[in-house]
Amino acid sequence: MIVAASVLAAWESLPALFVGRVLTGVAIGLAAGTATAYLIELTLRDDPNGSSVVRARTIGTSVNVGALGVGPLVGGVLAQWTERPLSLPYFVFIALGAVALAGLAAAPETGAPSRRASATLAVAAIPVPAAAAAVAAFAATGLFAGVSGLLLAATLHRPSHALSGATLFVVFSSGVASQLVTARLRASRVLALGTILMVVGLALLVTAVRLSTPSLTLFLVGGALIGAGAGLVFKGTTGIVLEAAAPADRVAVTSTVVIAAFVGLSIPVVGAGVALSRGVSAPGTVLGFAIAVAAGVALSGWELLRREQHRHPESV
Repeated sequence: MIVAASVLAAWESLPALFVGRVLTGVAIGLAAGTATAYLIELTLRDDPNGSSVVRARTIGTSVNVGALGVGPLVGGVLAQWTERPLSLPYFVFIALGAVALAGLAAAPETGAPSRRASATLAVAAIPVPAAAAAVAAFAATGLFAGVSGLLLAATLHRPSHALSGATLFVVFSSGVASQLVTARLRASRVLALGTILMVVGLALLVTAVRLSTPSLTLFLVGGALIGAGAGLVFKGTTGIVLEAAAPADRVAVTSTVVIAAFVGLSIPVVGAGVALSRGVSAPGTVLGFAIAVAAGVALSGWELLRREQHRHPESV
């Protein structure tokens, strides 16, 4: 991550953007799933009875979601009120990376690496509905992240960089808040609630940009519900698959869910770019993707809950 930020800060060109983003993706792939499993294992190391595992899992999934909103907020504020908007944000993240390295150096290892672990991919098979739910959840936030800046500037006539960053911060911080306030709920109920919130949020988003006078308030409320719902779907899905996984498979299972989530995050961005380049309006693009994402999260969530109810009738 430090190398990626350094490339993006020092080399301002289109090739650098691709190189830096590829390195960023590699960093996320290496760290995100492993860090969540590592946090759970550190908790078990200090509390062998496992009473704090749910809390550790909540923190891990919350950080994965919430960090996606911190970047746009920092970038938007610095772009709005500083003279080096294309480099200063990356210097901030280089400094944060140094802090992270210092913390990691002080953290204990939770187990000895094995030859078998080093020779296999850190992914594992998870139920298709679980992968689909993770894809759909992050596709909703990806849809909002990909077109929110354009909608704010062109449809809502609010071109502020700071507002654009703050809007995404609201979306992803809502995902964090929703995970924290549902800490006592079973994973299956968290997933069900998240699915409902996402569908309602997508409906409000479509309504906000297609009104004769587009509504900023409705746009922000819809985004907050999408973020809250996506956070719950991600948390619920992760909880369900981790509860069914063997301890030795936690890293691989978590990494697989994270991979599915970030695939979902990227799909609407690419798709929206293609649609807009072919002359589809921004509100029309939002409508099409909202219908697809809502159907995807509803169907995958229903199937995952059905399987969970069959496995544990008392948990749903």
